[in-house]
Amino acid sequence: MKMLRAMREPLKYVQGKNACLEFEKEMGYMGKRFLFVCSNSGYKAAHDMIEQSFEGKGDYYRRYEIFGGISSNGEINRMKAIVEEDNIDVVVAIGGGSAVDTAKATAYYAGKRIVILPTVAATDAPCTGLSVIYNDDGSFDKYLFYPQNPDAVMVDTQIIANAPVSFLVAGMGDALGTYFEGRASIRTESPSLEGTGITRVGMAVAKECYLTLRDYGSQAIKACENNVVTPALEAICEAAVYMSGVGADNVNCAAAHSFYNGLTSLGGHSAPHGNCVAFGTLVQLVLEGVPQEEFDEVQDFCLEVGLPTTLEEIGITTDEQIKKIAEAACVPGETIHNLAGDVTPDELYAAIVQADAMGRALKA
Repeated sequence: MKMLRAMREPLKYVQGKNACLEFEKEMGYMGKRFLFVCSNSGYKAAHDMIEQSFEGKGDYYRRYEIFGGISSNGEINRMKAIVEEDNIDVVVAIGGGSAVDTAKATAYYAGKRIVILPTVAATDAPCTGLSVIYNDDGSFDKYLFYPQNPDAVMVDTQIIANAPVSFLVAGMGDALGTYFEGRASIRTESPSLEGTGITRVGMAVAKECYLTLRDYGSQAIKACENNVVTPALEAICEAAVYMSGVGADNVNCAAAHSFYNGLTSLGGHSAPHGNCVAFGTLVQLVLEGVPQEEFDEVQDFCLEVGLPTTLEEIGITTDEQIKKIAEAACVPGETIHNLAGDVTPDELYAAIVQADAMGRALKA
């Protein structure tokens, strides 16, 4: 019996310039008592506008808490205690991926509603139904999967435009893998990231994500560099936050994300997640043996928006490092095994070397 197909996404998605000014109008129906789990920069970016949205709107209670920097078990327990102590109805994340993961876990364990307000478009975490949880010493603990995706996601595109452009570029890199990894997974009838059969809608969202990146990426970078919101920036925010998150949840990952996971086994690397996934996408295309024309299109996109096309750009400089990445990326349970015909460490090593050589040839 084949697995059931399913579709997962946030119950509500709101996006636009100065969206925070509409926070109470869009989210006030969820309850009267809100806990905002904020990064330092998130608090500064959103607090005043959110408070303005509540002006003259009755007996709402708001508490803002700056979280400790990583989504650790200790920090989640601290926030859960606040939820219980203050009788909170709704937990709201304001910040990047770690604030998002902390707030999601807090709301889940406390049985409350969750709203995500990302302040950067660096990853697709806001729309997904999982968190990465760490131990208090900073070491990885587990992936926490939720029975549903967030109640609501609100993207204030002026906040995204005010953030460093490097975050937007990383978000495009993370989103770049969505279509190609999903296409590989559906070819082998692999389950989605949520463990169900892949839907046509999920695949359509993933494909539109790639087309949007390709058509609007370089324009959006210019908008972000100048801190302005334009239709191109709106399109890329939707692709990097919504289409990538909903796409990835409802298709699956493959070699691009396994390459990133292999890279983390080296320890101490500092390249952003999305930048590594972008190079991993080029590696996957080599593994799949795609025609030169398709490889060139994706590689040209990376060059156009400033994503890496060589190993050196993500801090990999030795043959020994490449071999370690290839071994770690192919361990049992990694999503690289969603590729047709499977992949051995030796095959992955060869693909990494070729992708890097093709990138270096352009820069020669």
